[in-house]
Amino acid sequence: MKWLLTPLLLTLLLASSGAQESSSRRRRGPSALSSNVPAIYNFGDSNSDTGGLSAVFPPTVPPNGETFFHNPSGRACDGRLIIDFIAEHLGMPYLSAYLNSIKPNFEHGANFATRGATIRQQNEGWFQNYVSPFSLDIQLTQFDEFKAQTSFLYKQEQTGRDGLPKPEEFSKALYMFDIGQNDLDAGFRKMSHPQILADIPNIITLFANAVQHLYGSGARAFWIHNTGPIGCLPMKTVDTEPNLKPALLDEHGCIKNQNDIAKEFNKQLKDRVIKLRAELPQAALTYVDIYTAKYKLISNARHLGFEDASNICCGFRGNGTKIWCGYSGNVNGREMHAGSCPNPSKVISWDSVHYTESANHWIASLIMNGSLSDPPISIAQAFQ
Repeated sequence: MKWLLTPLLLTLLLASSGAQESSSRRRRGPSALSSNVPAIYNFGDSNSDTGGLSAVFPPTVPPNGETFFHNPSGRACDGRLIIDFIAEHLGMPYLSAYLNSIKPNFEHGANFATRGATIRQQNEGWFQNYVSPFSLDIQLTQFDEFKAQTSFLYKQEQTGRDGLPKPEEFSKALYMFDIGQNDLDAGFRKMSHPQILADIPNIITLFANAVQHLYGSGARAFWIHNTGPIGCLPMKTVDTEPNLKPALLDEHGCIKNQNDIAKEFNKQLKDRVIKLRAELPQAALTYVDIYTAKYKLISNARHLGFEDASNICCGFRGNGTKIWCGYSGNVNGREMHAGSCPNPSKVISWDSVHYTESANHWIASLIMNGSLSDPPISIAQAFQ
């Protein structure tokens, strides 16, 4: 897999030569905390990808990014993701994607997440089932190379260090995870439900190995999101609606057995995080219940000022036809462009898989205060 690492030195040299994020990407929230965390290193999938996959595969297209960045930013969203709101809250710039060589800034961390990423490598590709080649083990390899090259450049260069983290700050950084949803989705495509349940311990072991690896390289503070209610995604409910019997759905229209598997995954993930606390005595591991936050939003959509949770803002799905956000296709013999809805702030699902900026903001606000964390600490306390 060395071909994945060859762009790194060029990227770091670009960063060290003074390349800076644009003002919108470096914007800090007006109510940002005065934070002591020097950096965030994130590992994940499309829920937190700030441009990684778009740097190496066909990029996101308009209207992605329209609400906040006013241009596609590599995010599968009309604007900001949960990780962007966390960065704002901590008074930090938005994370540059590790794979993006166009004006990155890594002074306050790097984002290794890519759309379609899984914990375990899959025998599938992006052009087959939208599976990223940058699984968690590859993201860790990229981090190791990033850290090694950063330390090397810091030792060699007396000037021109703008945009690079200080080597001594890696151990003080916050290490975030939001990954696992695509492992379950791959299971739904290829396995029976009993087989998926039997396979979950293997996936959790790989995740635990990743945390142990980072701990061994000096990481100490971890913020770990569990997986969301995958059975509530319109991609699942709308696409399969003709074949869904009412008994298969819960009271909010979500597919029960898929959410049950997500809950079992989360239970085993939490149990493993608890064990990791005993195995890694110097680590501070915070487990964050993203599932509850997202399900609370979906189940109370109307009460919270959103449209029905099954609605999609961008793209078209129905009658056996799928047109992804920003693309065109044929529907009942007519050419149709799948643009965005008039008011994305009232819709939960951006493109049937990912959440709108408005939904992300609501979820982020709920999880950052620690009310859904174990232990019950805020994001600002997670690295202290």
